[in-house]
Amino acid sequence: MNAMETDAAIVRRAIEGDERAMRLLWNQHAPHVDAVVRRLAGDPDLAQDIAQEVWIQIFRALPSWRGDAKFSTWIHRVAINRTLNAMRRVKRLSTVETAIEEDSAVVEQDAERSMLAQTIAEATQRLSPGARTVFLLHDVEGYTHEEIATELGITAGGSKSQLFKARAKLRRLLAPLVDIVSPDLDRSYAAP
Repeated sequence: MNAMETDAAIVRRAIEGDERAMRLLWNQHAPHVDAVVRRLAGDPDLAQDIAQEVWIQIFRALPSWRGDAKFSTWIHRVAINRTLNAMRRVKRLSTVETAIEEDSAVVEQDAERSMLAQTIAEATQRLSPGARTVFLLHDVEGYTHEEIATELGITAGGSKSQLFKARAKLRRLLAPLVDIVSPDLDRSYAAP
């Protein structure tokens, strides 16, 4: 039995109310859904709340999955759509951006990589909400500008503009990392 047939069988059982099937779907797909929601929401607490809403929507919408695409693709799309809707709602309710929370670092074997990933994540959080959303959808999730425009209710040109601004700001914010990550580069040939 291939993956789509297996997914179809599990989804059918879940639609019929089989709690084990629902739990199995959740166990298989929660890490990916949670990661998508966290990237788009930015705020860990908000992401947790939105992820719960996403899963409620997924289970309500199970009968609408036709099986013509992989279940993981369908669930990814539901997660993005629901997260974007929640972010629009949050934006309407609150005009104040949440401050960046500093997480206490845990020393790991790969501390430099962890520090680099954390620094990039923090830099991404410093983008405006619109620029961050377009950057994550385009550069992380792989959406086209036309798809982003449709999802966010903006023009493709607006999406391109937001992406340009996001990349420019990230370059400025992350420029000091070049010296930290590779301090031994020979700069004698660099232009003045």
